[in-house]
Amino acid sequence: MESKREEEFLRYTEPGLLLRFARNQLAALVLILFGMVVILGLLTRTFLTANNIFNVLRAFSWIAIASFGQSIVIIGGGIDLSAGSNMAFSGIVTAMLLVAGYHVVFAVIVGLVATLGVGFLNGLMVSKTKLPPFIATLGTMSIIRGFCYGMTQGWPVRNLPRSFMTLGQTDVGIFVWQVPLPAIFMVIFGVLCYVLLDKTKLGYHTYAVGGNEYAAALAGINTGRVKNIAFTLSGLLAGIGGLLMTARLGVAAPTAAQSYELDIIAAAVIGGISLAGGEGSVWGALIGAAIMQILRNALVLLGFPAYWQPAAIGAVIIGAVMIDMYRKRKI
Repeated sequence: MESKREEEFLRYTEPGLLLRFARNQLAALVLILFGMVVILGLLTRTFLTANNIFNVLRAFSWIAIASFGQSIVIIGGGIDLSAGSNMAFSGIVTAMLLVAGYHVVFAVIVGLVATLGVGFLNGLMVSKTKLPPFIATLGTMSIIRGFCYGMTQGWPVRNLPRSFMTLGQTDVGIFVWQVPLPAIFMVIFGVLCYVLLDKTKLGYHTYAVGGNEYAAALAGINTGRVKNIAFTLSGLLAGIGGLLMTARLGVAAPTAAQSYELDIIAAAVIGGISLAGGEGSVWGALIGAAIMQILRNALVLLGFPAYWQPAAIGAVIIGAVMIDMYRKRKI
């Protein structure tokens, strides 16, 4: 008799399906993304065409790649405002070397090393000099953007070789589809960052530092090293995103990726990565970047003027943060 009462009590008190679903934030984001796709498919004739879907994939791939690095930094308790400038910097360094006649592989490596160095510098300023991440990366954001203008004298770098532009303009045949190469890179780097955060000691330490830096230090974790690696990876991934963007556009401009740092951070926040640190997933950042780009695409297809896009993205960011805060209070 007593066991039956216990079973009945457990049945009525265990979390319901909706509550369990609400706890799984990634599943909720997937549902939101799926709902947007269905609604836009019903409202427009062109959204679900293969050409439009793959254009959307290509358009947010470099934002998603940069947001993977941003996610690692935010999960570790920091923030990187220099990501947009780093995207432009890698493109300009690589493009100038290509125009000077250097081999594509060498130019790409130097471009990535340049942004990796910026990320490493950010990490040093945060871990060694104890500068707040906001201030340190705000400074490097302006410095690197100034380098972009100074190196080019304000002029875009043109006449890039076709061998380089294939990185951003090539489609790869997969079954019956022609999938953009940047989207494939996006998935590859997403998997690598997922493995880093979820399957390695460094990933565990990153979550620990973001959750409680003082407790992590008492546990013997080298918090400075963790932060340095996080910012370095953010610089590298922003550089990769910038190279793909430059290869797609076929020109490296000092104004490229202007204000992209906001989109990159927004992708992470919409994807459920807590700005307080210690929580989130790179897959959430990927879905967040997809949601933003689909929203932009929807506004265009539905005939809304382009200057309404920032307002829509801002509203989505505020809504995502409010939902996350409500979820944490209630669950």
